[in-house]
Amino acid sequence: MEGELTKPIGLANERPIEANQRKDDELYYGVEDSPNFVTTTVLGFQNVITAFGGLVAVPLIIAGMAGFGVTDTAYLVSAALLASGIVSIIQSKGVGPKAFRVGGGLPTIMGTDFAFVGPAASVIAVGGIGAYFGGTMMASVLEIGMSYFVKPLMKFFPPVVTGSVISLMGMTLMSVAMEWAAGGVGAATYGDPRNILIAVFVFLVIALINHYAGQKIGPMAVLIGAVIGYIVCIPLGMVNFSLISDAAWFAWPQIFKYGVTFKLQYAIPFITGYLVTVIETVGVMQTLGQVTKTELSDERIAAGVRADGVGSFLSPIIGSGPAATFSQNAGLIPLTKNASRKVAVAAGYIMILMSFFPKFSTLVSIMPMPVLGGAGILMFGTVAAAGIQSLSRVHFNNRNMIIVASAIGVGLGVAFRPEVTASLPGFLSGLFSSGISAGTIVALVLNIILKEKPEEAVN
Repeated sequence: MEGELTKPIGLANERPIEANQRKDDELYYGVEDSPNFVTTTVLGFQNVITAFGGLVAVPLIIAGMAGFGVTDTAYLVSAALLASGIVSIIQSKGVGPKAFRVGGGLPTIMGTDFAFVGPAASVIAVGGIGAYFGGTMMASVLEIGMSYFVKPLMKFFPPVVTGSVISLMGMTLMSVAMEWAAGGVGAATYGDPRNILIAVFVFLVIALINHYAGQKIGPMAVLIGAVIGYIVCIPLGMVNFSLISDAAWFAWPQIFKYGVTFKLQYAIPFITGYLVTVIETVGVMQTLGQVTKTELSDERIAAGVRADGVGSFLSPIIGSGPAATFSQNAGLIPLTKNASRKVAVAAGYIMILMSFFPKFSTLVSIMPMPVLGGAGILMFGTVAAAGIQSLSRVHFNNRNMIIVASAIGVGLGVAFRPEVTASLPGFLSGLFSSGISAGTIVALVLNIILKEKPEEAVN
């Protein structure tokens, strides 16, 4: 078996690999580095903009399922920002003693995952929004418990598996970037040449700034490109400022505003969602280790999974859904060469502030989708490239070729045609509903059943 990506070293001994090896293609800011206040704030806001579409999408869907009006929908969005900010800080900093540590201590943005939308529909239809919050809280205990079994499972994640998962993560996200570039799913102007031109323009601005601007400006390339694209869209009539005037100036969080119902029957539908989240979070943590050039211990990956579970238990208290690590923000790290976790913590505080001021969050939310599409193509592409770089260190014998080909083939197949797995029995349908989880499962299974032949082994 190939050497493992992770090894059990103490948290105190872990350090970014790049600390003593910085060269032209290395990070400007390592995990433990502290950019100045202005730089940290700007880069933190860049992370928020990158994740914003995903942060607000799920609460908007949940609000629709619950039949909420404008006021209650706005509250769910604010609650999602507040919860995401709090859990992002916990995940990025890492808190608690080693045995019960919560948070991987790597720059991470958290939000509600689409894996929970399917079961949410069935639960809300039967028990209302309170059943959704209660069911996700109860089922989150499963993920917290599973985090203590991640360490023994990590021996099944050699480089051939992790490289495949990281590559697949970037590749499956490309379809999201292209949807954004086209104008967003369901948009009346979907595929309009103007949308494509805006996306291409933003893409080029970000690429040029990132490549030529140097250490001070280069890390801010995505934010600068997004702002320029946003401004260009205003005279083109692509920005609806009336939504800002409709938003409230201030919103205060409330504990269990819509009630909560604790029944086992409401928790069971979410179990599959949490299993998928565990698989995807392990992949995201490994991706973060790769792009931040940090050697991760198994305990640190487990702490990252634990943060998902703890965040998913706490978030419904203030009216948000389960928390999960956002893979798209991992693409910012190699693109901007910024891996400082203090930047991710700053992003968390910015999301918390935005949750209190809906007008400001609305200003960000009305950003035209093609602007995000132009940025997404580069970001998600860099994640895929990081996975390819990881696979370049794998000996491509027959066994490893089969594992990589199968994982990427199945993962992309499910990502492109999710309806193929929709008719599987409930449990399997949930596990294979995501291209990332489907590809990861295939890679894990093949890594176990395909034994290394003596003549294929590398000395």
